[in-house]
Amino acid sequence: MKTLIEKTSDKLVNAFLKNKIISPISSKFTKKLNEAQKLRKLCESKIKDPIIGFKAAGTGIPLIKKFKEKEPFYASVYKRNFLKSGKKVKINKSTLGIELEVCYKIKKSFFSSKSLITRKNISKYISHMAPCIEVVGYRQRKKGITSFGDLCSDFGANVKFLVGSIKKYKRINIGNLKTNITNKRINHSVDGNTNTVYINPLNSLRFVLNKVKKDQIKVDKDFWVFTGSSVGVVPIKSNGLYIGKIEKLGVVKALIN
Repeated sequence: MKTLIEKTSDKLVNAFLKNKIISPISSKFTKKLNEAQKLRKLCESKIKDPIIGFKAAGTGIPLIKKFKEKEPFYASVYKRNFLKSGKKVKINKSTLGIELEVCYKIKKSFFSSKSLITRKNISKYISHMAPCIEVVGYRQRKKGITSFGDLCSDFGANVKFLVGSIKKYKRINIGNLKTNITNKRINHSVDGNTNTVYINPLNSLRFVLNKVKKDQIKVDKDFWVFTGSSVGVVPIKSNGLYIGKIEKLGVVKALIN
């Protein structure tokens, strides 16, 4: 007989692979982040698609305090959910919204390192940086966020990632860059700043890399890390072209359908 967590993971994995929406899973796996982490890791162990990176989630400090957590969490990102800027993304009623992030490409040599990643040594592992749009949502028929466990248990609620203009990495004041995401067709514009991302995106990156190292996860090539939203979760009020801009980094686009 399969346990409840095994049955639940099978349902979520099937929904992930077949792009289906299922009934909400038991709150047993969503109320507490540590239980959600167990389910997420079990689900991810059953996915055979290539991992192209990892995402940080719950990086807004006000959100961390609201849900009485100590830190964000991370989840794996798969090749099937990775798109070029400007591509079409189909959404549904369980889509939560759209985010604008800084992402970094990390050298696979990171996996050979034995020491913790710090502010002083992190730069030697970064090859490129770029703006990114993440479309977030559930594989379940539910709305809103009541805990980090809601997001974490459902593959980190990642639907699609679209990466914009890619630049070679260089040191800039990444903790204070203006950001904006706009849908001109409906005159919807939201401003943000990279300083809302777990102190700053580099600190979020450091957090993810150390968690990946602790969990002994490895991929065989360079990979991406998506560091968290600089504009929060922006509701998608209408279909159309969303354009994200991050000062000094560039532009990324997503065609929401």
